[in-house]
Amino acid sequence: MTEHTPHVPSDSSESDPIATSLQRLSKKVQLITDAVKALHHDRSQLQTKIEDAQKRIQHILSRLPEQSDGRQLNLLGEPVTPTNPEDDNEPTTH
Repeated sequence: MTEHTPHVPSDSSESDPIATSLQRLSKKVQLITDAVKALHHDRSQLQTKIEDAQKRIQHILSRLPEQSDGRQLNLLGEPVTPTNPEDDNEPTTH
């Protein structure tokens, strides 16, 4: 942003409040400019996170078996311990 040199009137009593207002406005403009830069940076970071999440989702979806496949899904890539159906039928005593 370019700064403009304010026109200073010859009456010094009139220039003080104007100079003070210009200085206050310049500070506010700088704060707004800094806030906009921070928002652009944050938006860029969030966009990167969204893209990474979309890639992870696509990777998980690509690992899904076809609908005709009846195997258990292992989407997290963790080792699956096979379950023994005979263990489920053992009598329990209470």
